[in-house]
Amino acid sequence: MNAEEFEGEITQFADVILPVPVPRLFTYRVPRELAGQLQMGARVIVQFGKTKIVTALIARVHTSPPKTYQAKYILELLDDTPLVTRQQLELFHWMAEYYCCTIGEVMNVALPSGLKISSQSKVQYNPDFQHPELLSDRETEVLEEIKRHDSLTYDELARLAEVKSVYHLIKSLVGKQAIIVFEEVREKYAPRVVRRLRLTPAYATHEAAIGLMSSLEKFPKQQEILMAYLRAVPLARHPAANQRGVAKTELTGGELSASSLDTLLKKGVFEAWDQIVSRFADDEGRPVVPPVLTARQQQTYTDILSQFQQHDTVLLRGITGSGKTEIYIHLIQQALESGSQVLYLLPEIALTTQIVVRLKRIFGEKVGIYHSRFSDNERVEVWKGILTGKFQFVVGVRSAIFLPFTQLGLIIVDEEHESSYKQFDPAPRYHARDVSLIIGKMQGAHVLLGSATPSLESYHQARQGRYGLVELLERYANAQLPDFKLIDLRAARKQKAVRGEFATELLEELQANLDRHEQTILFQNRRGYSPYLTCDDCGYIAKCDSCDVSLTYHQRDAEMRCHYCGHHEKVPRTCPACGSVKMRTQGFGTEKLEEELGLYLPTARIRRMDLDTTRSKTAFQQIISEFEEGQVDILVGTQMVTKGLDFDRVSRVAIFDADRMINFPDFRSTERSFQLITQVAGRAGRRADRQGLVLIQTASVDHPLLEKIRNNAYVQYFEDELQERETFLYPPFSRLIRLTIKHLEQPLAEKAALRLAEMLTAELGIDRVKGPEMPLVGRIRNMFLYDMLLKFERSLNLKAIKAFILEKVEEILTDRAFTGVRVVIDVDPM
Repeated sequence: MNAEEFEGEITQFADVILPVPVPRLFTYRVPRELAGQLQMGARVIVQFGKTKIVTALIARVHTSPPKTYQAKYILELLDDTPLVTRQQLELFHWMAEYYCCTIGEVMNVALPSGLKISSQSKVQYNPDFQHPELLSDRETEVLEEIKRHDSLTYDELARLAEVKSVYHLIKSLVGKQAIIVFEEVREKYAPRVVRRLRLTPAYATHEAAIGLMSSLEKFPKQQEILMAYLRAVPLARHPAANQRGVAKTELTGGELSASSLDTLLKKGVFEAWDQIVSRFADDEGRPVVPPVLTARQQQTYTDILSQFQQHDTVLLRGITGSGKTEIYIHLIQQALESGSQVLYLLPEIALTTQIVVRLKRIFGEKVGIYHSRFSDNERVEVWKGILTGKFQFVVGVRSAIFLPFTQLGLIIVDEEHESSYKQFDPAPRYHARDVSLIIGKMQGAHVLLGSATPSLESYHQARQGRYGLVELLERYANAQLPDFKLIDLRAARKQKAVRGEFATELLEELQANLDRHEQTILFQNRRGYSPYLTCDDCGYIAKCDSCDVSLTYHQRDAEMRCHYCGHHEKVPRTCPACGSVKMRTQGFGTEKLEEELGLYLPTARIRRMDLDTTRSKTAFQQIISEFEEGQVDILVGTQMVTKGLDFDRVSRVAIFDADRMINFPDFRSTERSFQLITQVAGRAGRRADRQGLVLIQTASVDHPLLEKIRNNAYVQYFEDELQERETFLYPPFSRLIRLTIKHLEQPLAEKAALRLAEMLTAELGIDRVKGPEMPLVGRIRNMFLYDMLLKFERSLNLKAIKAFILEKVEEILTDRAFTGVRVVIDVDPM
């Protein structure tokens, strides 16, 4: 008998997805009181292991108990209706298989943390405790703190007891049976609640309110509150407005008395209630109509719709400043009017700040915004808003692909070439552009890929006819593409025409732009003050203890940081190796550029936009607003300033260190350099009445790539690069999988890597297995790394190859000789 029966009832079981890296589903028993209530995609709380409480997703409900273990009971059902759709579960399975990870890892990344239950250890006094004489004085003090509260978390107890660590005390108190340790389960998401006030029915007319005002003459503070309410809710003109009332905060701010308001509530003048509201403030102003397209934009829009008749995916190559966003807006409007949902992906959070304002003004409350700088509760609100139909259209970064759409009609992947769409850690190591194509197929949605400099893979697919191709090669309103000027750094050094790391010619150009009261963007793809500190006497370089990389000096915070593991420490006053005081910085990051420019251009108003200055949710908007309003003359930034930002006053763009990008040892370095330089150059001269100028300071003025960039020769670059990729069998002519072998001990990491390479080579052949070798940064977080690159012809059965790789990786991981070894599998690495 497959099912347990009790008094004629059939016991139900549920296969659930757990957020753990285990390649299987787990079966739990459904309690009788929940029988018939569980649905696929709903969340449940289960116990995993001895103490861990986790959120699981129901994948299947059935009546077959597991054969190899005793099924535990589901502890609680969280959702009456599914929170994850059938289409999402299908996508989770596809991603787990394609990216060589587990479905639990996909679930863990897909669900915002606000939808995942957390378990938190807490302690409480044991009422049966009978032997206080066993306690030390310190244990007695700690126990008294616990008794004074119903329960405490470990951190709360440490703070109240004024100790850094209470774990040894807790362990001792548990051993003496003085306290009980338990797991408190709490759901992180909480709706935003606003306390609102209105006049009670007895005072809800204009006449009654005037009479009340007279009766409060002896209570001026109460009278002020009533007057403030009547200014916000004019009963004479709009009696019904009292029903909506006002937020309590409107009557307790400034000089208004909170205690007087409490008195009016007690008197029955006002009544209060709680209202659940959206965390997304409504934009002020009336909705505006979509922008009118130019004749060229209209033709492009028509061409895209025509291509969608023949292709599910269309690539739009539109040069910088051509007005792609306006075309997107018309496509979005058409999709929404047909009743479909729309997903608009952007590679960077910075881009959402400008674009969302425009989209909100046009599409109003239909627009949801989804990215990691939003709080857990805000992301949950968007998730649930899609399920309820509140949001038909979402603008987001790569994680937005996981949202619970069921009727997608259009997916737009803007700046589709961007590496920001690739997830590096943790698994799944997916590419949002590629996953968007799969979602499009699953839901029958059209996918539009947009870029001024498409990835070689996408442009090749379009040229081969697998994607539709539409090209928009003129700027909006007849604006001209910027001119380019190469500033020869080597020649400037010979002529001693250099100040710091700036060629004098570059500084003169920046000063001339200041004199014209125009703005400049200066791009340097390295944050921090200086890449490293060194000692002039002994050559010591400050390095991270956990990673094989120098510590980056950050002057504002007076500390050195590792950009790989996050370690930070104070700047040494003297050399740790020889004691010399001759410590100096080497190289330039954005922070140092900001400081140096302030010295050389003292009248310039300079701001910096990089990861360090934009950590808060509103920092992007603040910097961008200041720049838009002309309060900033020079904006110094990293890649954030290269993508999609549109500023009318920018007439100059300066690129500080092109050589380091171009000469980076990676087969994609020239592609990335072409894209980055072209994109940041596109910020200049976007108005029709002036041509922008792009200044590239370089020691390699004769580099062929710079010549192609100057001539905007994307097609020529594409054809030359494609020929080289074909010669050496790199994408788009092959599929790549990178394996990274890690261990705390270098010899064991190397031994495991060599053994795995040997097993793979025996079956796949030496031409398809490259390595292993230590990467440029060979140790991160104390783990030694070895990389292996696997290259496969596109004609091969990749699914079978992945299964073989997983089998050999499992052999390494289960071999006792390699205990502690980790293997990271990255499919389609960037």
